[in-house]
Amino acid sequence: MSMPTLPVVSQTEPSRAVLDSFRIAIAKRLSDTLPLTLEQAFTGVDYGKKGEDFTVALPRYRLPGKINELADKVVTDFQPNEWIESVVLDKSFLHLRVNTTNMIREVLNQVDSLTHNTPSKLPEYGSNESGKGKKVIIEYSSPNIAKSFHVGHLRSTIIGAFLSNLYKASGWEVISMNYLGDWGTQFGMIATGYEKYGSQEALEKDAIKHLFDVYVKVNRDAELDPQVKVEAAKWFKRMEDGDEDALKNWRVWREMSVKKYEEEYERLNVKFDVYTGESKVGKEAMDGALTKLEEMGLISDSDGAKRVELEKWKLGNAVVRKKDGTSIYLTRDIGGAIERYEQYKFDKMIYVVSSQQDLHLAQFFKVLELMGFPWAKNLVHVNYGLVQGMSTRKGTVVFLNEIIKEAGNVMHEQMQKNEDKYAAVEDPTMTSLEIGITGVKIQDMAAKRINNYTFNWDRMKSFEGDTGPYLQYAHVRLASIGRKNPHLMPLPPASEIDTSTLAQYSHARDIAFLLGTYPDVVKVALKTHEPSGVVTFAFRLAHAISSAWDVVIVKGEEDLEKARAKMYLYECAREVLAAAMRLLSIRPLDRM
Repeated sequence: MSMPTLPVVSQTEPSRAVLDSFRIAIAKRLSDTLPLTLEQAFTGVDYGKKGEDFTVALPRYRLPGKINELADKVVTDFQPNEWIESVVLDKSFLHLRVNTTNMIREVLNQVDSLTHNTPSKLPEYGSNESGKGKKVIIEYSSPNIAKSFHVGHLRSTIIGAFLSNLYKASGWEVISMNYLGDWGTQFGMIATGYEKYGSQEALEKDAIKHLFDVYVKVNRDAELDPQVKVEAAKWFKRMEDGDEDALKNWRVWREMSVKKYEEEYERLNVKFDVYTGESKVGKEAMDGALTKLEEMGLISDSDGAKRVELEKWKLGNAVVRKKDGTSIYLTRDIGGAIERYEQYKFDKMIYVVSSQQDLHLAQFFKVLELMGFPWAKNLVHVNYGLVQGMSTRKGTVVFLNEIIKEAGNVMHEQMQKNEDKYAAVEDPTMTSLEIGITGVKIQDMAAKRINNYTFNWDRMKSFEGDTGPYLQYAHVRLASIGRKNPHLMPLPPASEIDTSTLAQYSHARDIAFLLGTYPDVVKVALKTHEPSGVVTFAFRLAHAISSAWDVVIVKGEEDLEKARAKMYLYECAREVLAAAMRLLSIRPLDRM
């Protein structure tokens, strides 16, 4: 059955978000009755709270006349049609309910078609084309090669991977960039320490860990002997001056560390397009930036070091070159941004960096703006709060692989408690690792990113409440329905499934409506850069499905048409839950 045609409203995409059609139908009703254009009416049609589909707050239109008289006009003239079932007045609000049978059919068919019949051959439900033709660089993770990969880097990795998926889903061309801390005096320290403590064998086994061990030992030496730091500074100066002997080892260390990180990121389901680093920023770009700042009269000398005066913008003073003439990371950031714009001509560049660096990023963006780069206004800092309490059971966490391993082990022990289920899992080690990583990620993304939070291993492994394992369990349970009802699979084409039988179940209605809101969840996340909204949606969907199990029953339904319709509902729910999980960089499991 085809629905009646509707007028077009800008900024809507009914072919990708079918609830837009229902909102347009409501807006048309309002603009036919009240002195409003269709566009004006549309802006006031919001999702309703608690059991209402859509709500219109009449005062927001600021129309002449009394609110209750305007409302009466809408209610009195109302006739149900294919789009809208009923309208109810509640003080100054209008609550509108959409036609249940048509909404269920339209939503499920759109989910099905945008999951299975797309030109890209990939699931596209929830995606939009708002960023078509635009390019964004997202810089995230960015650990230091010789220092530990701390939990702040893990947060940046999780949030950055989400943003990268989000921008891709919104039609942008995305360049995921890992800007490694691979330059600076610490490499002078490591080079000095490596002569004394280095081992080729240990380096090949785990470059990141070995270089960190060397760094710790040489720092201990430096506490006893100040000469160590002097030697390290000399060594780094040789690196900056391009001395091949000083750079040879450093290149090997960098390459081996990147290789090791790539393995860790793969386990986290994270992929970078570009591994760059402080070392890759050209001397010309940095010197050019300093010269330009000096010409503009923005630089002052302080005890031999050069600084930019930013007091009048309440951003303090920022050092851009040290006394010995070596670069500092603000200078490298400035040079790096200039080079990136020249190379990529981005429309936006996002830095996913903790809120502890708010001042640094503000100074960095301000300097580029003062230098007159028009693209400086397209730089965005997506910040986040701190994580407390993330250490392994043996003590403090140092490395990413320890966090990953611990998450897998905690989950594995949990799974072994149920012997029957454990025996049915094909690859328990891999499965427990995925569930463990899901637990870590969900705990990280569940609240607003600016909040600090305390990591809790017990919460991470729990299947109760809004946790990562609960989400995986919801997906597995949906995936098992098809396995338990092989006579229904594969389902016939959507056009041959009669979904009207689902309208009698309020649970089926709730699920379908929720599925219909997913494209808007994605659009809101793009505005706020918050993963928490997507996490909230995934849990709402998981809860709605869980409530429906005992009411909308597939197994044992003797009427084949009804059984197929129910199966179709759960299949669509699985596709959308999986889409939300993939957006959060989580791999949905089919068995556990």
